[in-house]
Amino acid sequence: MSLALIELTLSHFRSHRHARIAGDGRPVAIYGLNGAGKTNILEAVSLFSPGRGLRRASAEEMARRPESLGWKLTGHMRAGDRTHEVETWSESGAARQVRIDGKSATQLDLGRLSQVVWLIPAMDRLWTEGADGRRRFLDRMVMSFDPAHAEASLIYEKAMRERNRLLKDQVRDAHWYAALEGQMAEAGHRIDQARRAALSNLIAAQAGAETAFPTADLTLMQAEGEMAQTQAELRAALAESRPRDLSAGRTLVGPHRADLQAVYAAKGVPAKACSTGEQKALLISLILANARALAARDGSAPILLLDEVAAHLDAGRRAALFDEICALGTQAWMTGTGPEMFADLGERAQHLEVSERDGVSEVIAR
Repeated sequence: MSLALIELTLSHFRSHRHARIAGDGRPVAIYGLNGAGKTNILEAVSLFSPGRGLRRASAEEMARRPESLGWKLTGHMRAGDRTHEVETWSESGAARQVRIDGKSATQLDLGRLSQVVWLIPAMDRLWTEGADGRRRFLDRMVMSFDPAHAEASLIYEKAMRERNRLLKDQVRDAHWYAALEGQMAEAGHRIDQARRAALSNLIAAQAGAETAFPTADLTLMQAEGEMAQTQAELRAALAESRPRDLSAGRTLVGPHRADLQAVYAAKGVPAKACSTGEQKALLISLILANARALAARDGSAPILLLDEVAAHLDAGRRAALFDEICALGTQAWMTGTGPEMFADLGERAQHLEVSERDGVSEVIAR
């Protein structure tokens, strides 16, 4: 039995003053005019996984305006043969809290319970923008396989901020750097190994699938040359790089400089040189591979969030996407401007219409 939100309640979240959506595990097709509040529902679902959600917004930004009283999301998450009540909320812009089955929980606990994978229009620029966006994209997929990846990333980033502060202050005493570089090497090695393991899973999932979407040859690159393979090598690389880092005022080696590169396998063309349609198809292929790999490992596919995905596909690929989603058994939450976008799904999906009246979003089951 696949992972699914079988009930979702939104309270004072974005444009939704109050909404309750009952699910049954089928894909959910959401349609309505632009600005009606469709993506806000997907953002709410994304918060049933670790992190800041698909918009990377602050807790304060998610509160319904003009009240800005805070917001709350409640979901009944079916995982295997059990159903858990998950609550997440923020009061007056404070950091969001999580409660699972009535007990306070961490975002790491949330990651162990559920996996949510998403594709949003902003990701269409993934192959042409800077490496930062590709790292975030990769790390979201890594966390779906290994929730502890988030903790390792926080440890690494905190130590690196301290090291960068020393570099900017032109501190040259090696003793000040040793402990920080030790922390960075330990956490950085964990980050690198988790990324490589995730890529191996994605590559295997692509290779074993027959799909209408093209596959990508994936490589993890390091901006300053080959990535250190061991913790000791990374620590040595950080120490060796200190003179250059002092000149730059920042850390120039480590997993924060890595980049995800993709090549359209059938054509041998780098993703950044592909057409817009090919780049979108490669993105969808990776999202489907992520879901397929998790389903093979856990016996349950993750929840998929696909914002305005149907509008960018021709009729054949759109039908193929829906067929693959249903074959995976994943609860995919999808948005589009009209019901015709989801006609091929028929009764294989739930259909919701979202409208806006006087600044308040309304959700109606169709």
